[in-house]
Amino acid sequence: MSRKLDLPDSNAPSPDGLPFAPSAARNAQPIGDVLARHFPATGRVLELASGTGQHAVAFAARFPGLIWQPTDLAADRLATIAARAARAALPNLRAPVALDACAPGWGAGWAGQDAVVLVNLLHLISDPAAATLLAEAPHALARGGCLCLYGPFRQEGRLVSAGDRAFDAHLRAQDPAIGYKDVAWVEAQLHAGGLGPVERTAMPAGNLMLVARHPD
Repeated sequence: MSRKLDLPDSNAPSPDGLPFAPSAARNAQPIGDVLARHFPATGRVLELASGTGQHAVAFAARFPGLIWQPTDLAADRLATIAARAARAALPNLRAPVALDACAPGWGAGWAGQDAVVLVNLLHLISDPAAATLLAEAPHALARGGCLCLYGPFRQEGRLVSAGDRAFDAHLRAQDPAIGYKDVAWVEAQLHAGGLGPVERTAMPAGNLMLVARHPD
């Protein structure tokens, strides 16, 4: 999760002096709209791979009854999240914590979360790393809690647009072990972890939001 990849947002100009992802600014509203259908009014949310911290700030502001915990692995991203959170000064936004969500065993240490959120990571990690993350996430959920996964996926075994085909090829040229995951494979991992059923929501730019719930 700490690998530096050449991504579309990598060299984006920053409007606030901090590392900035235009895609995170664009997708915060539609992602938040889906989260609003599934989140409780109060509780705890663990965000994996929080990146620039833009979503952490946006969602903590949108859901003031939820304690939002951002995490990441890389020291530079943790510093960016901390700086952005300090500027926002939201009482429900916690300081970022170092967490490798692709490492075995992390889920039990975060047990009791009402939601776990992951945005735009699965296509940037290998299949074994993704399988570990998806196996561990259910252990972090309280009963009735939901796992929310957003990003691009292979759908019915294929890439759904020319842009997806180009981006997947670009990723695999940098590391053949990474690239788009098939949504059916992801859903199978979630079911194997005891979550379900999985709700698929079509999102802008051909992306999907997958939401699976821990049984009550």
